Amino acid sequence: MRRRAARGAAGDAGEVAAPAADSSDSAQGRSPSPWRLIDLCAIWDAGVYLPSAARNGASSGVARRRLNEAEKLCSVREAQLKRLKVTRPRVLGSRERGRVPRMARQPPPPWVHAAFLLCLLSLGGAIEIPMDPSIQNELTQPPTITKQSVKDHIVDPRDNILIECEAKGNPAPSFHWTRNSRFFNIAKDPRVSMRRRSGTLVIDFRSGGRPEEYEGEYQCFARNKFGTALSNRIRLQVSKSPLWPKENLDPVVVQEGAPLTLQCNPPPGLPSPVIFWMSSSMEPITQDKRVSQGHNGDLYFSNVMLQDMQTDYSCNARFHFTHTIQQKNPFTLKVLTNHPYNDSSLRNHPDMYSARGVAERTPSFMYPQGTASSQMVLRGMDLLLECIASGVPTPDIAWYKKGGDLPSDKAKFENFNKALRITNVSEEDSGEYFCLASNKMGSIRHTISVRVKAAPYWLDEPKNLILAPGEDGRLVCRANGNPKPTVQWMVNGEPLQSAPPNPNREVAGDTIIFRDTQISSRAVYQCNTSNEHGYLLANAFVSVLDVPPRMLSPRNQLIRVILYNRTRLDCPFFGSPIPTLRWFKNGQGSNLDGGNYHVYENGSLEIKMIRKEDQGIYTCVATNILGKAENQVRLEVKDPTRIYRMPEDQVAKRGTTVQLECRVKHDPSLKLTVSWLKDDEPLYIGNRMKKEDDSLTIFGVAERDQGSYTCVASTELDQDLAKAYLTVLADQATPTNRLAALPKGRPDRPRDLELTDLAERSVRLTWIPGDANNSPITDYVVQFEEDQFQPGVWHDHSKYPGSVNSAVLRLSPYVNYQFRVIAINEVGSSHPSLPSERYRTSGAPPESNPGDVKGEGTRKNNMEITWTPMNATSAFGPNLRYIVKWRRRETREAWNNVTVWGSRYVVGQTPVYVPYEIRVQAENDFGKGPEPESVIGYSGEDYPRAAPTEVKVRVMNSTAISLQWNRVYSDTVQGQLREYRAYYWRESSLLKNLWVSQKRQQASFPGDRLRGVVSRLFPYSNYKLEMVVVNGRGDGPRSETKEFTTPEGVPSAPRRFRVRQPNLETINLEWDHPEHPNGIMIGYTLKYVAFNGTKVGKQIVENLSPNQTKFTVQRTDPVSRYRFTLSARTQVGSGEAVTEESPAPPNEAYTNNQADIATQGWFIGLMCAIALLVLILLIVCFIKRSRGGKYPVREKKDVPLGPEDPKEEDGSFDYSDEDNKPLQGSQTSLDGTIKQQESDDSLVDYGEGGEGQFNEDGSFIGQYTVKKDKEETEGNESSEATSPVNAIYSLA
Repeated sequence: MRRRAARGAAGDAGEVAAPAADSSDSAQGRSPSPWRLIDLCAIWDAGVYLPSAARNGASSGVARRRLNEAEKLCSVREAQLKRLKVTRPRVLGSRERGRVPRMARQPPPPWVHAAFLLCLLSLGGAIEIPMDPSIQNELTQPPTITKQSVKDHIVDPRDNILIECEAKGNPAPSFHWTRNSRFFNIAKDPRVSMRRRSGTLVIDFRSGGRPEEYEGEYQCFARNKFGTALSNRIRLQVSKSPLWPKENLDPVVVQEGAPLTLQCNPPPGLPSPVIFWMSSSMEPITQDKRVSQGHNGDLYFSNVMLQDMQTDYSCNARFHFTHTIQQKNPFTLKVLTNHPYNDSSLRNHPDMYSARGVAERTPSFMYPQGTASSQMVLRGMDLLLECIASGVPTPDIAWYKKGGDLPSDKAKFENFNKALRITNVSEEDSGEYFCLASNKMGSIRHTISVRVKAAPYWLDEPKNLILAPGEDGRLVCRANGNPKPTVQWMVNGEPLQSAPPNPNREVAGDTIIFRDTQISSRAVYQCNTSNEHGYLLANAFVSVLDVPPRMLSPRNQLIRVILYNRTRLDCPFFGSPIPTLRWFKNGQGSNLDGGNYHVYENGSLEIKMIRKEDQGIYTCVATNILGKAENQVRLEVKDPTRIYRMPEDQVAKRGTTVQLECRVKHDPSLKLTVSWLKDDEPLYIGNRMKKEDDSLTIFGVAERDQGSYTCVASTELDQDLAKAYLTVLADQATPTNRLAALPKGRPDRPRDLELTDLAERSVRLTWIPGDANNSPITDYVVQFEEDQFQPGVWHDHSKYPGSVNSAVLRLSPYVNYQFRVIAINEVGSSHPSLPSERYRTSGAPPESNPGDVKGEGTRKNNMEITWTPMNATSAFGPNLRYIVKWRRRETREAWNNVTVWGSRYVVGQTPVYVPYEIRVQAENDFGKGPEPESVIGYSGEDYPRAAPTEVKVRVMNSTAISLQWNRVYSDTVQGQLREYRAYYWRESSLLKNLWVSQKRQQASFPGDRLRGVVSRLFPYSNYKLEMVVVNGRGDGPRSETKEFTTPEGVPSAPRRFRVRQPNLETINLEWDHPEHPNGIMIGYTLKYVAFNGTKVGKQIVENLSPNQTKFTVQRTDPVSRYRFTLSARTQVGSGEAVTEESPAPPNEAYTNNQADIATQGWFIGLMCAIALLVLILLIVCFIKRSRGGKYPVREKKDVPLGPEDPKEEDGSFDYSDEDNKPLQGSQTSLDGTIKQQESDDSLVDYGEGGEGQFNEDGSFIGQYTVKKDKEETEGNESSEATSPVNAIYSLA
């Protein structure tokens, strides 16, 4: 038993402390009484305290009676004390040195003292040594074994032998060994050495030697001057893997349908080898309910079929240490049959045996023999029951327990129901089990009587006992087993009977009682409990410490706390005897405990609510009979950080300036830091923002600035925060007054919130409505905020009609509420009101549990339990936590449970993919929530262990295949079956020299399916395929690789089909061969057709050779375009076609547009009006010239009209074919140009140097240029005059 040394107030129920010893005791040097930390047999509950009587009775003869008599006396004394009805005194922490009640000073009968003392001894504790290294190194301690080899230690003969033994103690222990109960002299054997600072033996065989020579039973002894500790008796054995004896096996001749047993008889190994059957070609033997391997390694055939002789059968033994596999000579079967042909179609025949002429027969047992047998198993081990039966048809096996059901939580069936395994056997699993073998011909059963024995197991293992001088204690060694184990005590490795007598020690069966222990009582005791099935050995030392009080924390610590908070001042200490601890403030003499103070048993002082007057220096004093120690803690009380002017919700126009205030009050001795968050993320202060100590200014507000802004004021001790929401509006007209920034017609915020009628679960909230702004208020929304789980976040509480301004709010327990109200009308919502004052409700146990409970494995050996944590309104109390329970589904095992503060817990060391029942229950300091419903979760998945078998591939067409397979057994999936998956890849093409990609592809078949289709394959190719099983962890092993070939298909489209038009007479086509021919190409099919707008000509089809990649088309129509369609062909047919069109003629678009315009009526009218206007202008011009008389004549040597003007150079514009039609009075030349015919009434041609002529009216026209220019000019003028279009361009 352990007892804490750093002890303060006795805070646990039933744990009390006696008043300080009388001054007379201290003066006489008496050791303190053993009253400090023990349950006084409920005498405190009766209110009687008899210190002197108890001490006097410690020496009475009754104290030496057996413990069971003492326990009876305790119960009698308890009944006696209940009748005394004395007021209960206060416990440690409020000790009084005053007088005890008079009734308590009356001496009781002598037998009460003895019973009372034995009650103390039966519940005595021990001192706990702190983990402080300085104390650990200073204190003396007897040896303790910390590491040792297993009891049955099997070693590899190829390695050096290592027998571990390590121990700790102060001073450090020395080691020696015994072998076969005799002293093992290590120094005499050069091969044996002991590791430094350890007792571990190393036996080295590098220089020779046989490991078998060192087999035997070893035991380690660790000793220092305070005692000797012993290891277990370690039985050393060398692993053996003997060879299989040579033997020649004749063929086994058996009639079809008869039973058969192939015996393995492996050589005896250490440890026993693992047996499995394979063929001589190392192919595993397929096992099912007809053919299976027994637990003894033999291979059993319930009935032999002709197909069984297709392979031979070899027994294999795998040895653990050598990692070798030894194979027995194979058995060859010769099956005699009435149906010599092994027709595979009969395997799935509904009556296969009759079809093969095999006579049907009733079942009989092959193992075990007879109708009854018995089996013994040790508690905690696995029980394996096996029944293997023969018969035709193959019998089915079922298991039952007489007088009850099989333990569903521990029982599982193996080997096709032929074996029943019950794990972790206990006494309740004993009884009669029977297996029932049945087929359609009848049934038979075998009864197995199971007896459960037990090697010793601990009920109460002895623990190290550390006492102060004069204290009492005990060592208890209780074990159970079947048969009942015997208990033997030893001290320092010697039987207790032969040890020197100790008057302070008394042995009472499985308990050693120590009284008034002294320094000389230190020793190591061994308890050896054994029966015929095994033994247990435990070491427990008794150490007596005499240590004055010591403080374990730094001295003169400074603790700073915030006003009105709860705080704890730590004062860890140690001493032996266990010191008493008192707290004082500012040197005052009164002990601090009770009221606002609470002292914990570890020495900590809790101040429940810090006030200003609590500031000062606190002193903790630890005292025992050897002295005292003290430490001081200086407590400083700081004012809390509070935001007294919080930022308010604002609505601003884009481009304006917004200022969010945040004024803070804090303790001036603490450094204040003010930061801002936007949408709960740190705010980046850019060029448009300015952060000051009490505000945040945003210049040129933009839409991205909209959101929530949180002001966080923090010091190194606390923080406060306030949140506001900024709404950014789009640009609007300039407001005419300050209130125009708000949306028109929204109500003003409510004000003057007041809380009245305060109750445990309700409160009345009253408010004054704001201005409705010409739109009646329709609703009020009450929101709340709490400061524990989500401070600063507002939640909707309830909604009320607009006609009320007071409401009773229903509240949840243990929530520090703050309310605000929002008014709503048909235009919108008001800004929230200012918050009300806070109101905290009292706590209560949770009324609900967390939701969304799940259990899923993240690894193969764990299960992660998660849930949605509860919020503030459902916590109902402080310190919300969750009790997580789990157990295997459909079992009767006890629930495992753990308390968690978060929202997840990981259960480790779970079997693979096992269903669990899960419960998550909420709990706070006021109690537990309702009993939760169970949720089914699963532990982690492992990769599947088996692949689909009997995979069959059927080619459906050139691009698809169908698959069929046999499902795997559910126990090999090791998880949830997600899908069957096919991995396939294109190995090669049947076309020579065609490179193919061998990238693996996959096809998934979700669920437990047995067939599927793989499509989108390449025709005319060789493929390979493998099947796997997929669960949540991943892929399982791959099946046997299947090969298949896809038939020829149609080609893919020709690549890079190009259409070029070098001139108006021909069109050239070019293309590349298809990327995927998908077979042997026999040619190309080219189809083309001429089209002009909506007119389509006759389609022409050309069949081209497979090697051709060019083709030329002679145009028959220079105006039309052509549409070409090209496809490749195999024997199967034409493949995908590609279509292209010839390019459009250069002027086609312009011509079509002009023709369309020229045919419009408005355009024709406009041209006529322009022509008429031009004619009138010409007439006016001629009239003016005729009135003007003479005109100047151009000098003869003037330069003639030059070619600078392109219009005058060639005399025409370049129009399309449609506009170049022959005009009236002109003819067309062979080259397509138009020439004006000479008119009979034209002016006389003038040669170079000719004189000028006069018109009929006598006016002089002027001198013209050479005839050639004249003709071209006249011709052009004539051409232009005949076309209204040309007239427009002439004006331009």
